[in-house]
Amino acid sequence: MSHEKSYEKCPSIIVFDVNETLLDITHLEPLFNRVFGDKQVLREWFAQLILYSQTLTLSGLYTPFGELGIGILRMVATTHHLTLADSDVEELKERMSTMPAHSDVIPALTRLRDAGFRLVTLTNSASGASPTPLEKAGLSQFFERAFSVEDTGKFKPAPETYRLVAKELSVETSELCLVACHLWDTVGAQAADCLGAFLTRPGNAVLPASGVPLPDFIASDLTVLADQLIGRR
Repeated sequence: MSHEKSYEKCPSIIVFDVNETLLDITHLEPLFNRVFGDKQVLREWFAQLILYSQTLTLSGLYTPFGELGIGILRMVATTHHLTLADSDVEELKERMSTMPAHSDVIPALTRLRDAGFRLVTLTNSASGASPTPLEKAGLSQFFERAFSVEDTGKFKPAPETYRLVAKELSVETSELCLVACHLWDTVGAQAADCLGAFLTRPGNAVLPASGVPLPDFIASDLTVLADQLIGRR
């Protein structure tokens, strides 16, 4: 099912969020199960990581996403009355850098690329040395550019992050469609005049509230979304 604007604009450039949208963060579950005795604490950690990344941006502050993630892990451990070992932190780093792609990603990216869409990524994570997480997951060859919010010193959904992509690609934000499984990301993109495509991966849903824009596309996975985008052309 798609929720499309009446004028049915077709974007020329698809901008993909990375963590959880393309790469499977459940790869981190064994760490949380071992340390906390409950793999679902992963969701608590990730929610706090997003909350405090946005808090920093609203406060005019910035620290790299990876460093913030380690700090949040320590904070969550404290609230659970646990003490982390250095090896726990190292495991988080290793698992964050080796998350596999979801099974729908390569087939969908292949179809979108073959249909002529330009594909890029935009992530809260800082850029790093090769091999990158996208390279390790076998995805980097699909993307023209890999953008990081570190160049703005602000985390998504700050409008500057989406405008960065448009500026670097010499297009208007209206030419972009942001794909994410986080509604806060599609809302931010739409507020910056991009189209928003929302994936309802487990644990993510539309927010039915006044003033919150519905995504232009809603899909259960990337293959369904690819059908919608190609059908729009």
